Amino acid sequence: MATKRERSNRRVMRHLRVRNKVSGSSTRPRLAVFRSLKHVYAQIIDDTLGVTLASTSTLDQNIRAEKEGKSKTDVSELVGTNMAKQAKKKGIKQVVFDRGGYKYHGRVKILAEAARKGGLIF
Repeated sequence: MATKRERSNRRVMRHLRVRNKVSGSSTRPRLAVFRSLKHVYAQIIDDTLGVTLASTSTLDQNIRAEKEGKSKTDVSELVGTNMAKQAKKKGIKQVVFDRGGYKYHGRVKILAEAARKGGLIF
């Protein structure tokens, strides 16, 4: 069985492989997802300028108020819809999805589907 460090290193290597192919531009920025055991973070990043255009997570005040009594997957859905709202405010319609080396499953998939439902195209 792999240790915690080996699993983490494998995820980082998968993420680097994905990042070699996926990069955000000013026309299609990158929607990057990071998940920890307790929280989920999402950022829209323009890699050409090296700037974060929008970000949200389970630590934001409006999501914190709504997450009481909900499961982690339900909270991920809140993060996805909040990310789509922020992107609309900034005038971003199309993004490139960066799953951060995680499987497209569970909380990552729920976040992506909620962002699509909110109006982001990827």
